[in-house]
Amino acid sequence: MSAPKEPKLTYEQALARLEEITRLLEGRSLSLEESLKIFESGVSLCRFCLKKLEKAETRVEIILKNSEGKALVDGQGQPRTELPGDADEFDSSSSSEEDNGPA
Repeated sequence: MSAPKEPKLTYEQALARLEEITRLLEGRSLSLEESLKIFESGVSLCRFCLKKLEKAETRVEIILKNSEGKALVDGQGQPRTELPGDADEFDSSSSSEEDNGPA
């Protein structure tokens, strides 16, 4: 029999918990052992958040690449957010969510 899974945190929930941990540690009302335990939890949450941000950055990089695998950048080397001929409005039929299946 497998152990029950802990609910997964979102990036926002982890960040909120990190802010709470920061307030607790700054309050200086904890013992050394309590502080260390909370600090360790904060480090784990920080690593979790960094991984989430790295994954998001990778997704953005993939989205901004053209079919030849070259980054879509403007003349100054800044990422372009629009392709030539893009309409002013978002066309939901061009979304790749359904094409690629569940993320």
